[in-house]
Amino acid sequence: MKPKISFITLGVADLERSRRFYVDGLGLPVRQPESPGVVFLDMGTMVLGLWGIEDLKADAGYASAAEGFRGVSLAHNVPSKEEVDAVIQQAVDAGATLIQPGHDAPWGGYTGYFADPDGHLWEIAWNPFMPDLAAE
Repeated sequence: MKPKISFITLGVADLERSRRFYVDGLGLPVRQPESPGVVFLDMGTMVLGLWGIEDLKADAGYASAAEGFRGVSLAHNVPSKEEVDAVIQQAVDAGATLIQPGHDAPWGGYTGYFADPDGHLWEIAWNPFMPDLAAE
């Protein structure tokens, strides 16, 4: 895995409140395209995502916060579906816990999740809508 974080996604209780805080309060620019239920903020070389905590939890396959979900995932975008699977396997081989294998995502990309040895959630994704974020 190349050392690059493409996204940090924060699971939030109230998306509109968080959007107001980050966009109106802190002045962070919204990255286009905007999508229903999620806000992408341009952070220069990466994106900060705001997503409802229940939606993020469900996307990762966590049934409840009691399982260790802390409302944050780190995302590493790669240039192909095949690389999603390869990076996830590399992480599992290195001691990560497989949370969700690579699969076609409802938003049009391909994604999977693993947790590092401390339980920090990583998403590995191929996102055809933001190819500039793919690791090179």
